[in-house]
Amino acid sequence: MAQNEKLAELSAAGVAVWLDDLSRDRIRSGNLQSMVDEYSVVGVTTNPTIFAAAISGSDSYDDQVHALAVRKVSVEEALRTITAADVRDACDLLAPVAQRQPGDGRVSLEVAPGLAHDTDATAAEAAHLWWLVDRPNLFIKIPATEEGLAAITTSIARGISVNVTLIFSPERYRAVMDAYLSGLEQRLADDADADLTQIASVASFFVSRVDTEIDKRLEKAGADELKGKAALANAQLAYRAYEEVFSSDRWKALEARGARPQRPLWASTGVKDPSLPDTLYVSELIAPGTVNTMPEKTMKAYADHGEAGTPVQQTYEDAAAVMKAVADAGIDLDDVFRVLEDEGVQKFVDSWDELTASVKSELEDKA
Repeated sequence: MAQNEKLAELSAAGVAVWLDDLSRDRIRSGNLQSMVDEYSVVGVTTNPTIFAAAISGSDSYDDQVHALAVRKVSVEEALRTITAADVRDACDLLAPVAQRQPGDGRVSLEVAPGLAHDTDATAAEAAHLWWLVDRPNLFIKIPATEEGLAAITTSIARGISVNVTLIFSPERYRAVMDAYLSGLEQRLADDADADLTQIASVASFFVSRVDTEIDKRLEKAGADELKGKAALANAQLAYRAYEEVFSSDRWKALEARGARPQRPLWASTGVKDPSLPDTLYVSELIAPGTVNTMPEKTMKAYADHGEAGTPVQQTYEDAAAVMKAVADAGIDLDDVFRVLEDEGVQKFVDSWDELTASVKSELEDKA
C-alpha cells in the first residue's frame, strides 16, 4: 500500500511518526502493520492508561489470563507477563523498521508509575523489564522526576535504551539530557571499550497538557489573547535547548565513540481544546531529528488535512516572547510545571491501579 502523502512528507522533514497506542487486537488484526505500511508509523508508545483500555476492552487476553490464573500467579506478575507479551510482539513486528532505521522501530514499556519517586526501585524495574521483553528495539519508559533522573543515568550506563517521559519544562529537559550524557559517560568509565551504538533514547516532552493548565490560569488572569500559545512556545524552546546540548563539545566527544543523540519526542499531541486546530501540535512542531507520537485520531486528521507550519528553528524569538508574556500575565510557570508533573504521575498511578484491578478481576473470573 502507498504511504499517505502528508505523513510521508512529515517523515521526510525529519519527524518520525509513532503511534501512541497498542493492543493485542491491533497486532493480531494486522492494523498495526497497515499503519506502518500506509501511515509512515515507525514506532509505538504505551502507558498504563493505554493498557488498561486494551485489556478491559477485549477478549483477546482470555486464554493467557486463564493460563496465568490456573498457575495462581500474582496479579503483579500477570500484569507484567501480559503487557510484556504485547510489547514483545510489537517489537518483533517493527524489527524490520529498526533494522532500516536503528533509532526507530521502537516500542515503549513503562516502569510502574508508583515508583516515580524511588530511584533505586525505578532502575531495578527498568533492568527487569529490559530482561523480560528481551528485544533490542525496546524502550523502557522512566518518568523525568528528580528521582527518575539518576535512574535514567543508571539505566543508560547499563546499556538499557530509555524513553524519558513526563517532561514539561525546558529546564527539566536539560536535566534529562544531562542524565543521558552522564549515563553514556558512565558506561565508558565502566568499560573503555563499551559499544555505545546500540543505546538509544528519546525524551518525551508533553505538549497539550501545558496549554490545558496554563489556559485556565490565563482565563482567570484575563489574558485570553495568550490562550493556546504557551504549549507550542514551550516545546519550541525545548528544541532550542536540544540543539544547544547536542552541538556541545561534551556531546561531540560521545558522538565520536558512536553515541546517538537523544531525540526530542513530542507527546500529548492530541488537541484537548476543540477551538484549536486538531493538527496544531503536529503542524507547528516540525523539526529534524524529532519524534511525534500521536493518538490514531490525530494521526488520521493530519493524514487528511495536515499542513506544515513554520519550522521550529525559525520560532525561537517569538516563542520566548510568548513565554515572557505568559509570565508577565502573572502565571507562575514553575508552579505550572510542578503541578503538571505531579498530576502526570498521579494519572498514571490511577491508570495502573485500574489496570491492576482489571487484571485481578480477570484472574479471579478465569481461575
